[in-house]
Amino acid sequence: MKNKIKVLLVDDHAVVRAGFKLLLATSADIEVVAEAVRGEEVLQLYQQYQPDIIILDLSMPGIGGLETIKRLIQRDNSINILVFSVHDEPIYITRALNSGARGYITKNSAPEILPEAIVTIQQGGLYIEQGLLKDRIDMSSGHNYQKIIETFSTREFDIFRLLAKGLTAHKIADELCLGYKTVANYITQIKKRLQISSIAELAHIAVILGIMKY
Repeated sequence: MKNKIKVLLVDDHAVVRAGFKLLLATSADIEVVAEAVRGEEVLQLYQQYQPDIIILDLSMPGIGGLETIKRLIQRDNSINILVFSVHDEPIYITRALNSGARGYITKNSAPEILPEAIVTIQQGGLYIEQGLLKDRIDMSSGHNYQKIIETFSTREFDIFRLLAKGLTAHKIADELCLGYKTVANYITQIKKRLQISSIAELAHIAVILGIMKY
């Protein structure tokens, strides 16, 4: 009997996880063996269940998706990770792949894409949803913000994104389970690296890069 592909689902929304399971239940070759709400749970569950593929969202409370990918790859660089996210902007895709993910699809994709991506990755391939990387940002004039942001640590990028969404330092500290002073120091460093003085400027950069929309 052929072994099923064992999947660990990581998403903080119960409805989304339920949808994943229903969709994947239609495939005879795939089995969901465990679920996690936060990135902090994933390392323990990976050790316990030894899944073939981890499917995770990027926008989660706690350490977040990008940091979760980084920690998993540090533990075992052969881990298969598929990102399933609402974000379709190139900078998210690039960061996820650079962190070690082997696939990236969006939650707006056709239902059949998820099992197709899982099988492709399990067979040793990479899977990027068609059309996701077709758009490139022309940053030839002024500061090349994209290059600067691509050098951010996962924590810096998470804070940058939350600032662009309008969250205060206190709210970011709560969201990421960090101390307020730690977040404030990150914010100062982010502004310095981007050579800006206000959150309004930061939000504008996020819009230019397609990370946020007005």
